[in-house]
Amino acid sequence: MYYCPHMYQHQYQNYSNAPMYNYVRQTGYSSNINNNYAYQTSFLHPSRQNNLKDFGPNPFVVNINEVTKKNDTFRTALWTGNNLQVTLMSINVGEDIGLEKHPNLDQFLRIEQGKGIVQMGKNKEILNYVRDVYDDFSILIPAGTWHNLTNTGNVPLKLYSIYAPPQHPRGTVHVTKSDAR
Repeated sequence: MYYCPHMYQHQYQNYSNAPMYNYVRQTGYSSNINNNYAYQTSFLHPSRQNNLKDFGPNPFVVNINEVTKKNDTFRTALWTGNNLQVTLMSINVGEDIGLEKHPNLDQFLRIEQGKGIVQMGKNKEILNYVRDVYDDFSILIPAGTWHNLTNTGNVPLKLYSIYAPPQHPRGTVHVTKSDAR
C-alpha cells in the first residue's frame, strides 16, 4: 500500500493510513492449484480424526496445532519425505513414549497439550537430563541420546515429532502404544 500522509486527515483525525490485511483463516483451496497440493482441511472433521493419512512427499500445509490436538492415536505419520518425517502422538495419562535411542537421527518434539517430564542421557541407566515440559515447549534430542517422555498431567499429552531422516515407514499408524512394539 502506498503511503499518503494526508489522505484521511480531514475525515479521520486520529487514524493513520496503515495497510490492513485480512488475517482470517482461509479454508479450501484456490481453483488454480492442483488438488494434490491443496491446503487440506477435510481430514480435521471430528468424524475423520482417526483417518489421517501420510500426505508426504507432496507439498502440504496444515494447522499443526489443530491437527495435533485432534489426534487420538499413539503415533500417526502425517508427512514422510526423503529427509524428514512429521508424526502426531497422543500419550495417555500416566503413560510414556518408552525409553529409546535413535543412533542416526535427530528428533524434535513439540507439546501442544498437557504436561510431562522428559528424561535424556548418553547412557540408558543414567538419564541425568530431566526437565518438566508443558504446552508450547519443544524438546530437541540429538542422535544417539537415550530419551523418554512421560505424561504427568491429567489429560492426554498431545505432541508432534519431527525426525530427520524419517524413522517410521511411510503411512505408519499405531493406534495404541502396544501397536508400536
